[in-house]
Amino acid sequence: MDNADRSLLTDLRHALLRLHKTLLDWERAAYERVHGRTTGHNLLQAILTDPQFAWLRPLSELIVRIDEMLEREAPDVPDDVSAIVAQARALVSPGEAGSYAQRYHTALQDHPDAVFAHRDVAQVLKKNPDAAVSSQRLH
Repeated sequence: MDNADRSLLTDLRHALLRLHKTLLDWERAAYERVHGRTTGHNLLQAILTDPQFAWLRPLSELIVRIDEMLEREAPDVPDDVSAIVAQARALVSPGEAGSYAQRYHTALQDHPDAVFAHRDVAQVLKKNPDAAVSSQRLH
């Protein structure tokens, strides 16, 4: 992985972490309105098992995937970088169908911090429109 790809993944990771935290805080508030205040342990259990949090899993999994890539030092990952960028683009501009898209759009409507976090991810992706093309040059 070259320095440009590493930098892109690092910037994308930071922006996605902020987005994830913002969405998680928003969903936690909705969860606590129904179930009452919850401890950190109980919240973690809910995040892992409660269907209300299931829509956030694709974002969580993408962040983990980026972390794993950044830990590797193998130079044979350009297609993976392109796939990650494509997945991030899909997550911040989901179609109208599906539970993820519905909750994501609702969060953007209800929570101003989600809009700012969304913007940060979009800016990282916008600064790197040719990431998929430049990553393939290594083949």
